Amino acid sequence: MSISVNKRKIIYWLPRILGIGFILFISLFALDIFSEYSGWDVVLPLFMHLLPSFVLFGVIIVAWKHERLGGFIFLTIGFFMLILSRFESVIISIPAIILGTLFLISWFQNKKFGE
Repeated sequence: MSISVNKRKIIYWLPRILGIGFILFISLFALDIFSEYSGWDVVLPLFMHLLPSFVLFGVIIVAWKHERLGGFIFLTIGFFMLILSRFESVIISIPAIILGTLFLISWFQNKKFGE
């Protein structure tokens, strides 16, 4: 059973686009800083709230070229957050697990078709 080139492109781009969307979603949680701080007092708390986004951005950069490694990192982050929060942070953990799975599927497809 052969997968068309268009489906392979979708499998290639889907985790990358969803990963960027996931980072933007996580970054939205940092906006609550502006209700508590103003002026230059907002810089350090905003940086602290954006640290998870910076880490995920780094993982996306790694996963972009090394899909297998990025997939495992996303899976590890997702399961680690799920266990660490005692299954309360499902809204953050499940997308990370899905992204890891999609990167691994993309890696497998590229490996299978020799790209």
